[in-house]
Amino acid sequence: MERTLVLIKPDGVQRALVGQIISRFEQRGLKVIALKMIKPTLEHLDNHYPKEDWWIKRLGEKGFNVFDELGLDKEKIMGTTDKKKAGLLVRKWLLDYMNAAPIVAFVLEGIHVIDMARKIVGPSIPNKAEIGTIRGDFSVDSPSAANVEKRAIKNLIHASETKEEAEAEIKHWFSEEEIYEWSRPDHQAMF
Repeated sequence: MERTLVLIKPDGVQRALVGQIISRFEQRGLKVIALKMIKPTLEHLDNHYPKEDWWIKRLGEKGFNVFDELGLDKEKIMGTTDKKKAGLLVRKWLLDYMNAAPIVAFVLEGIHVIDMARKIVGPSIPNKAEIGTIRGDFSVDSPSAANVEKRAIKNLIHASETKEEAEAEIKHWFSEEEIYEWSRPDHQAMF
């Protein structure tokens, strides 16, 4: 069985969506094996997000692509045309956003859980997420609005993208003692 990490971000907690979000995963047959609400330190959050140049440049590039699509002046809005500088700004906004209120962290286990969780969550840009996904049903934020307002995209939730990312993130957020093995009786009927 695979495992993945999911974080309900501050906007999801503040909007009292925790129960509805968790139930989406459970209804699909995924099993919660660890769960906690925490107010992480900036240091803990800083260590959650990658610091490698490629990742930071990718953040900047994503924002610039949106500006290009909308015909907006990236230098006027972001103060730079350098992808790395823009990415560092966005990373800081992410840290500020994730530190604004408590978050709910949980570990899911199940068959193809990483792919399933990502499908349930929907694309990271809420205004492009399909209705029926968590982001499509509960958020309409966009990169253009976030960048103009100099803040992170309020997209409610994080779910690990790869097996390697899931393993590293689970270790970052949970100790082995906080993860529980148990069986769902309905799994025999489902798998």
